[in-house]
Amino acid sequence: MAHRSVSVIVPVKDGARYLGELLDATLAQAGDTSSLEVLVIDSGSTDDSFQIASSRSVRVLSIEPASFGHGRTRNLGAASTSGELICFLTQDATPVPGWLAALQRGFDLAGDVGAVYGPHLARADTSPMIARELAAFFATHEAPGGGPSVQREGDQVFLSNVNAAYRRDCWEALRFADVPYSEDQAFARAMLTAGWAKAYVPGAAVLHAHDYPPVQFMRRYYDEYRGLRATIGHVEPFGLRSTVRDVRSLVAADREWMRGQGLDARAWTGRSVLHHAGRKVFSALGSRADAMPGAVQRRLSLEGTVATAPTRSTVTRPPVGKPVARARRPVIWDAVRRYARDGPAPLLAPAGEQAADAPLHIACVIPPFSRGSGGHNSILQIMRRLELEGHTVTFWITDEFGLMDGDRAARIRGDMREWFAPIEGPVFKGFRDWYGADVVVATGWQTAHPVMLLAGCRARAYLVHDHESEFYATSVESRFAEATYGLDMHAICASPWLEELVRDRYGRSTSRFDFGVDHDAYRPRPVARRRDTIALYGRAITPRRAVPLALMALQELAERRPGLRVVAFGNRDEIDVPVSHEHLGILSPQELSWTFSEATVGLVLSLTNYSLIPQEMLACGLPCVDLAGISAEGVFGADGPVALSAFDPLDLAGVIERLMDDPVEWERRSLAGKAFVTDRTWDRAAMQVQDGIRQALRQALSRSAAPTPPA
Repeated sequence: MAHRSVSVIVPVKDGARYLGELLDATLAQAGDTSSLEVLVIDSGSTDDSFQIASSRSVRVLSIEPASFGHGRTRNLGAASTSGELICFLTQDATPVPGWLAALQRGFDLAGDVGAVYGPHLARADTSPMIARELAAFFATHEAPGGGPSVQREGDQVFLSNVNAAYRRDCWEALRFADVPYSEDQAFARAMLTAGWAKAYVPGAAVLHAHDYPPVQFMRRYYDEYRGLRATIGHVEPFGLRSTVRDVRSLVAADREWMRGQGLDARAWTGRSVLHHAGRKVFSALGSRADAMPGAVQRRLSLEGTVATAPTRSTVTRPPVGKPVARARRPVIWDAVRRYARDGPAPLLAPAGEQAADAPLHIACVIPPFSRGSGGHNSILQIMRRLELEGHTVTFWITDEFGLMDGDRAARIRGDMREWFAPIEGPVFKGFRDWYGADVVVATGWQTAHPVMLLAGCRARAYLVHDHESEFYATSVESRFAEATYGLDMHAICASPWLEELVRDRYGRSTSRFDFGVDHDAYRPRPVARRRDTIALYGRAITPRRAVPLALMALQELAERRPGLRVVAFGNRDEIDVPVSHEHLGILSPQELSWTFSEATVGLVLSLTNYSLIPQEMLACGLPCVDLAGISAEGVFGADGPVALSAFDPLDLAGVIERLMDDPVEWERRSLAGKAFVTDRTWDRAAMQVQDGIRQALRQALSRSAAPTPPA
């Protein structure tokens, strides 16, 4: 068994009853790990909890009671420690001897195990119903024949932070959702969907059993199932006949177990009936809490709180038990309809430290993609660097037309890593497993309305790569795309032209980022320049790249220069170039850098926002040509490294020809281009986007702090 460094985190509030024995039992197992640190997070205890913890060799962190959250505080604890394994205990869960060694063995069961949990054992004074339920429940988690088990996607999702340990890289990839309850269950579903496994180890046991008086028990079950509805969408079925049948069976099982333990079954029968009937009723009520008036919810809840809207999904589900006709696919752009009907999902209260420098969980929502997508390359280059800055990034694909229906999330993630950037975070298709985030980021107009419907977030931002409404003729798509720029999201725009447009036309708050260059890939290569060669970005499937105009200019140029050589790239299928040419298809960055190092002129036209490809050409010393009066002029200047042409095939042919014929002009623009892109890196772009995300959080914080106007 590998011995790893371990951090044990214990959230505490008024936990003096068991805290001393818990800490002593934990510290006694220090020999079962290479190093052990214990962190107690006290959220305003009024008993002796703080003194008990302070008297032992553990670190104590005090937080304000109002700042406590089941997921939020555990994220704080994990971020404040350094162990390879992060273990969580609740204040009344005492580890048994061998607990820590057993947890570590769980991670050795398979290389993809990201979390390990163990059973809860009844204490000596636990009522018989609870003791039997615990033993029976955890027995179902064992492998056939007994012993540890490994669970993957499709298996049960149970996981409990009463007694659980996580690999740090698994926690960093997902983090706990900031939900009122059941943050562990939400994490379990997310990790299994993302391709991690979890393990159950019977030897990793703690003494822990909630044994309340009957009324308190019922109210606790109400809270527990209310949390399961909010985090994983569970609705507890309920029917009078089935409840009577189930209670009768459970009471009989209790009586048989008690007789086997030498207890007086008759003395406990009435309590058993009350316990099981109360649980059936109150668990069903809890999973339907959001349909009740707030005053009723507070009376039923042991915590005295009101249910929040479910955060797992924004998909409307039919009532339990009522058959419905299933459509093959929801109406296209249905998120627009639901947004018009319901408005935006409410935001969580912002945390001030997140607007400053705390690590964030960023949910990045992207549309479908194919190889060669410049927009997706930009998104993923930036998000990868935000991961390297310590942020957790999860990726969510919204796919109205089912373009990626045949691809599993793991396959899609592999393509993203191979084609764009080596992201670490998990990839999800749709929002069935949505579990919230600090900030959710829309990255294209198709994602904007779905993002507005996602609950469980503190702020929303919109990474605006282009004025996408111009991609379409007059149509529903053009109008919907235009409407997204008026949605209540801070817009992080990809050029000065785009920022001015979104700010002035749509009245949004804005910031800017600049496209980066992968300088490891794009650099001058040791190959001779061919003075007859033009590298054409011939992405004809993207009309805004003005390929027909480029082809007209090349035909005019070929009539003047019969030896003209054209290499076309960026389109999978060969395009109909009216001059002698070579079709290169979609190339890797390294292959492109050799093409750019050999050519004389790069030709990349943009009718809306500029492409990132001119910067990649400039990094290879290749001067290039774009259209004047749109976006490129605001980025490169009127007479900078990129030569600008009017929207005219003859003028475009003349601009290209001057670069080919004038070595002084060519050299000037080549040197200017290499200097221009020197500080244009994806690291810089990521920091600009990070600043924009922090700005979105600051705006949310400012709004929440603003006084409510009088009625």
